[in-house]
Amino acid sequence: FSWGRFRNITLKMFPVLNWLFSYRFREWILRDLYAGLSVGMFQIPQGLLGVWLTRLPLPNINGFLSAFCCSMTYVIFGTSHHISIGSFSILNVVVTNILKTLNFNHTLYSNGSLDNFSDPTLMKDYMESLTLTASITFLTGIIQLLLGCFCLGFVTTYVPKTLVDAYLTAAALHVIVSQFTFIFDVTLEFRKGPLDIFYNLFHFFLALPKANATSILLFLLSMATLRLNTSIMITYKHIPVAFPMELLLIITVTIISNRIHLHAESSSAVVSMIPQRFLPPTPPDLSNLSKIVLHAFSLAIVSYFLLVFVGERYASLHNYNIASNQELIAVGLCNICSSFFKSFVVSCAISGTVIQGKTGGRTQLAAAIGASMMLVIALKLGRFFQVIPNCILAAVVVFNVLPFLEKFPDIPILWRRDKYHFVIWLVTFAAVLCFGLDIGLVIAMGFTFFIITIRSHRMKMVVLGQIPNMNIYRSLSIYKAAREIEGIKIFQCCSSISFANMNHFKNYLLHKMDMKAVPLDEREMRALISDSLPDTAVERKDLKCSCVCDPPLTPPRIPYTEKLVKRRHADSNSSSSSVNLVHWSKYGDKLSSRMLLVGAADVSPGFHTRLTTEKNEDEGRRACLSSGSAIDNSSVRLDQEGQPMHLPCPVHTIILDFSMVQFVDLIGSELLRRIIHMFHSSGITVLIAGCHSSVIADFEKNDFFDSCVTKERFFLTLHDAVLAALDKHPKPDKLEPTAKEFAEEPLAEQQKVEYLA
Repeated sequence: FSWGRFRNITLKMFPVLNWLFSYRFREWILRDLYAGLSVGMFQIPQGLLGVWLTRLPLPNINGFLSAFCCSMTYVIFGTSHHISIGSFSILNVVVTNILKTLNFNHTLYSNGSLDNFSDPTLMKDYMESLTLTASITFLTGIIQLLLGCFCLGFVTTYVPKTLVDAYLTAAALHVIVSQFTFIFDVTLEFRKGPLDIFYNLFHFFLALPKANATSILLFLLSMATLRLNTSIMITYKHIPVAFPMELLLIITVTIISNRIHLHAESSSAVVSMIPQRFLPPTPPDLSNLSKIVLHAFSLAIVSYFLLVFVGERYASLHNYNIASNQELIAVGLCNICSSFFKSFVVSCAISGTVIQGKTGGRTQLAAAIGASMMLVIALKLGRFFQVIPNCILAAVVVFNVLPFLEKFPDIPILWRRDKYHFVIWLVTFAAVLCFGLDIGLVIAMGFTFFIITIRSHRMKMVVLGQIPNMNIYRSLSIYKAAREIEGIKIFQCCSSISFANMNHFKNYLLHKMDMKAVPLDEREMRALISDSLPDTAVERKDLKCSCVCDPPLTPPRIPYTEKLVKRRHADSNSSSSSVNLVHWSKYGDKLSSRMLLVGAADVSPGFHTRLTTEKNEDEGRRACLSSGSAIDNSSVRLDQEGQPMHLPCPVHTIILDFSMVQFVDLIGSELLRRIIHMFHSSGITVLIAGCHSSVIADFEKNDFFDSCVTKERFFLTLHDAVLAALDKHPKPDKLEPTAKEFAEEPLAEQQKVEYLA
């Protein structure tokens, strides 16, 4: 225990202390007051609008008390400085549809009246629907709180910004479509399910002849007024602050609506049907737990991710960080608090968050001021806001979610920059738009993790060459000046090695070495098993009896089960006596007087045979033309005039550059060890350079090393491995170019490294 640790734990549990003790009163107080006033005035009609949208008869006082308590809870436990907590229209519609599927369909319609609640049966169903709503909200909060306590909020760290932008863009479209019922003043049943947004749009267009022209006109005028806000800017202490157009619009329309009847639908038609009496907080009823647990889990995930996505966006704009686990705990506590007032699931109120951000709010003090003002004004003057036309509030909502659609013009740019992220954006947007915020999020997350897995395990190999007179090694396909070292093949592995890409790693090496893996026959397998057994077990018998009480012998460790042969001989089934004759002209056009002959793959290393017949020369030419050898094609030339051709020394060393490898799993280690054994049996040494200490530790845990594969094969740098290979296999004197021949090379190729874009 220490006071420093106690202080850190306290600040982590109560993030409000972080900004409260460092609050710049003179610089921030006016901005927070301004933002809080704007948000608080908007939350009053917004709360009434939610009751009208869902048609769930929740008393106004319960709704406003729930909004106040949730806002204050997030102020204490939340880490975002700009999030405005409140109900989200899409989540409210989801809860309403859940009630309908569970046969709790006693919601209000425009033909209801206050006298209906005098019926005991209706009153009983009314209380049951509110109790079930509270149960869903409570269970949602409990799930979020448990996920936060188990630190499962880290999942958001694996969510790319592309997915966040696409999700918010699709969510903004869902919000805009949900406002059509207020814009056109047409009451429709919102459908919840796959392709629901297109279903709702289709029925809205069919209902356009019944739309209220006054409502549409007021919506357009409000949008035009809010659009003027972009050209008006207030500067406070050299910092631009948005003009409070939403606040001015709500106040002006409230005054006009109370004086003049605007012939547009308002929330008063629904609010007047609800018994305006306070329902005291009660513990939720969990008798229907089995029926609502899946719905609550879906709401918990959507509510949390929506909050985090918007919070991360504003955190990146204002240069601070949010804690994903703490956000999960904060929104869970908010939903638990909301359930005691029989209210809906809460999350980030997008419109309120946008207003708080653009009006200059610096801390959550703005949210606390807004919630306090909202509660006081709603309890004293709430009846005046009930006559505000719904289309005016819909205009404010639509205008404030339009910034989330600004990513559409950047899609072609994203395609040119990164096609993987473009596909993620497209799949996320389409999934959320077509299948909703819950199922679409699951599809988007699953597809994103699939893409990340494929991309991280995708094997990329590069053949390296040496820059002349330097200890620098670069790709032969990019750098013209890079030259391949005689008898050495250098491969750079640009990704980690696992079971998913190990076969590609093996096939790439064999393809570049012009080799093919052939399974060992029974005789060769027996020989390997005999070599792997101890000396006492070498004397094998066809029949052996032993006591069953004896511990079973561990199976012998077979170093490899395949052997390497030349690909062209494995494909054509040619005899082992066939010989390839090629002429090597590594240094300029001058011909070397040395004749090198290489037979089939089963010829032992160092075996060279001289043939002088014309027949074997023709066979060598055809073999060279058919497929590439282990030597780079740029260093092989054919004699067109029938002169004897020469072959450079065969590859004796393969160097694997593991400087970019982060880990090697168990399956990858086993297959890599077998590859080293197979090349060793073929007379080719495999060295590993630049291997990180953590990768070597993985090798040790995976029992990678044996009598053949030792740590002597590992080198600190790539150049050290090259020097060791050249020291072990010195170049013959007759193959070394003379000083005169080396001087005839272009000077530019010796001193300048040309890079091909």
